[in-house]
Amino acid sequence: MSFTDTKRIIKSGWINFKRNGIVSVAAVLVVTITLCVLTGLIFVQAVLHSSLTEIENKVDVTMYFSTSAPEDRIMSVKTSLESLPEVAFVTFTSREDAIAVFRERHKDDYLTLQALDELDDNPLGASLSIKAHDSAQYDSIVKFIEGDNGPARMNTNIIDKINYHQNKLVIDRLNNIIAGARTLGFGITLVLIIIAIIITFNTIRLTIFISREEIGVMRLVGAANKYIRGPFMVEGIIYGFLSSIITLGLFFPITLWFGKSMTTFLGMNLYTYYMQNFFQIFLIVVVSGVVLGALSSFLAVHKYLRK
Repeated sequence: MSFTDTKRIIKSGWINFKRNGIVSVAAVLVVTITLCVLTGLIFVQAVLHSSLTEIENKVDVTMYFSTSAPEDRIMSVKTSLESLPEVAFVTFTSREDAIAVFRERHKDDYLTLQALDELDDNPLGASLSIKAHDSAQYDSIVKFIEGDNGPARMNTNIIDKINYHQNKLVIDRLNNIIAGARTLGFGITLVLIIIAIIITFNTIRLTIFISREEIGVMRLVGAANKYIRGPFMVEGIIYGFLSSIITLGLFFPITLWFGKSMTTFLGMNLYTYYMQNFFQIFLIVVVSGVVLGALSSFLAVHKYLRK
């Protein structure tokens, strides 16, 4: 197709868009609603991911050492754990830090602090907090720790306890919740996207239905399908592009309000997320709008070209 033909098709599509008037406005509004749903799903997924990550960050496996455990041996265990690919990081808490945290946690409990002050020595031992890359990896980490050549077997005289088995039920439930939430989120997203596409397709098909006689005349005079279909696809692209710009503009005040009023409830600032990821969201929304408009127009016109 030559540049002149392309220019004519684009011009014809723009003329159709302006000529349809109220119908074009209605189509833009419907596509805008569709894109708002898609954009809203992006933020819902972000909130879900943030919430699941926050929950995961609260789960770990802690190895408690006896009060007589030498610090150099504890650090040797720490080094061996850090060499595991499943381990994200290991945090060492000294006896002094442990007692300071304990005092802070019970600062309003006078009797507990009084009993602690009567002791001649610090009753708390050092500990290692092990954080995995994924909550499903804790099982393999503990198997390494308690294995034949693992740190637990080689340091039985200094290790007091490992809290994994007490936390295993919580970790297993967390893994099930995460898997279920992600599956449910994907399913809901897919259903809403399909519904949005169907609504958009039917709306654009209505705009093309108005021009069905014009399509029939063009076919009678022998116009090629690409010259018939082209202007309508351009019109659909215009619907999608304008709708995407409107959608992106609407989400500025919406995310700003959520950022000011709902950050504590949601666990994240949606406005900050929007600004930090604006380029990616811009591409997703614009490409989705343009593809949705062009594809819907292509399929709607195809019905009349088969007659």
